[in-house]
Amino acid sequence: MKGLELSRKYFFDTGAPMIADKFPQYREHIAAGLVGDGSECFGFDDDLSMDHDWGPAFCLWLTVQDYKAIGLSLQNEINKLSGEYAGITRQTSSWGKGRTGVFETGRFYERFIGFNHVPETMEEWRIIPEENLAAATNGMIFTDPPGEFTAFRNKLKEYYPEDIRLKKIASRCMAIAQSGQYNYTRCIKRREFVAAHYAEAQFFNSAISMIFLLNKRYKPFYKWMHRSLKELLVLGSLLYPLFSDIAIPSPDLSESLYKKKSRLIEEICGHIIQELKRQNLSDSGSDFLLDHGPAVQSKIRESSIRNLDVWID
Repeated sequence: MKGLELSRKYFFDTGAPMIADKFPQYREHIAAGLVGDGSECFGFDDDLSMDHDWGPAFCLWLTVQDYKAIGLSLQNEINKLSGEYAGITRQTSSWGKGRTGVFETGRFYERFIGFNHVPETMEEWRIIPEENLAAATNGMIFTDPPGEFTAFRNKLKEYYPEDIRLKKIASRCMAIAQSGQYNYTRCIKRREFVAAHYAEAQFFNSAISMIFLLNKRYKPFYKWMHRSLKELLVLGSLLYPLFSDIAIPSPDLSESLYKKKSRLIEEICGHIIQELKRQNLSDSGSDFLLDHGPAVQSKIRESSIRNLDVWID
């Protein structure tokens, strides 16, 4: 059983009855689910996930007023639950504490996005890391009678304002070109293999981020970003195997291997350029993504964002 489904069953079989018994007047005030850090929140948990911070658990979200009234006592009642369900006991590491339990809705989101409110300005949206927004909008809501938590979540899932998306796309054009199309091959020619591998990793991060931006989806934590590509309609399933082909270890460290990697990098960039044009984000005829960054940025309407350095995220 996947962790999300395990936790959903655990809540309805143990958490919900506890709430009905101990806090009957608040039954319609409490949202429950599992959202945030952890592979199970993305649905990517497997046998390896079970050794730490995995197992039956859930989050309860309250308004400010309700948290003040019952937050601590509700947490105390959760602590009395065994944490064992279907023969599975949650293993919590010292680094995984605080992922589940009782939260005030605004404070829960503040842990991920830095604000206890939905971002209100371009600058607030711009500074939130993609992976934090991915974690704040993953997982599953089991029940939400008051609707406050779901409303906050749905606003975040509406995605970045378009000007912020364009700014990030423009910046990714620059980063992809610099790390993949330019510096990777130069590092190989200089036999600077550590630098080449770093450039390759930077290319992965920037190019995969670009694909998520083109899909209007938040890129998750690096451990899951490649795996998540398969879920994306735009370029996801097409480019997923190309990234794999670049990354798969090979005993062959000959010049032909690096030429193959360079060719795959260019192929990925070519598909990205085609998609930029399909979305009418760039009219540049160049096959070098560096030339597309300024073209994308010129389409930003808000001057304070458009006038930022094109390299800046």
